[in-house]
Amino acid sequence: MTEDDPLGPLDPDFAASFVRDLKRPPCQLYLISPLDVSGAFPDRLARALNAGPVAAFQLRVKGVDQHEAARLAEPLQRICADKDVAFIVNDSVALAKRLGADGVHLGQDDGDPREARGVLGPQAQIGVTCHDSRHLAMEAGEAGADYVAFGSFFSTTTKVVTHRPKPVILSWWSTLFEIPCVAIGGVTPDNAAALAAAGADFVAASQAVWGGDEAAAVRAFAEALG
Repeated sequence: MTEDDPLGPLDPDFAASFVRDLKRPPCQLYLISPLDVSGAFPDRLARALNAGPVAAFQLRVKGVDQHEAARLAEPLQRICADKDVAFIVNDSVALAKRLGADGVHLGQDDGDPREARGVLGPQAQIGVTCHDSRHLAMEAGEAGADYVAFGSFFSTTTKVVTHRPKPVILSWWSTLFEIPCVAIGGVTPDNAAALAAAGADFVAASQAVWGGDEAAAVRAFAEALG
């Protein structure tokens, strides 16, 4: 575990006795956008959402100002609304507020969930990246987060991996807390089922979907999580 987690290492045998609570909804797919959502990307998003069940879509763009981000977001937000898919903005509470987005996803350096709640209101979905730290996840829950995200569970080309939790952290979290958890980082249709079995409420995917045929990938995720 990370040095940020004063709780220390988890007993690896914890996972062996874990049984997923059937009262929790089945694990669902959480899509994260590529960095470039210009051009034909709205058509790709529509194809993906038409191919199978998706719970949420996170807009993750870097290096553009808020006006440009808002322009890029508008068609994507409409597509998500038409499919009843939650539209989540990465990092920026201000952009989420401007768009009237369904929520915001905060990294550890992106602000406090309490402040985000004050800006976005009681209905907003607020997620927090917690890396491989149970302590950070508990702090996020106490601050009012609607979900916590652990990762990276596998190698990924989407971002530099500095934290590598074991799936047992999902088992521990789901046993003790009702707040949903998201598994992120290198998730594919081939490894998603194992994360769901370990306790993930959502599996987040980006490259596994946008790196190829997005419709085929979403269908493959649906089969793996079904």
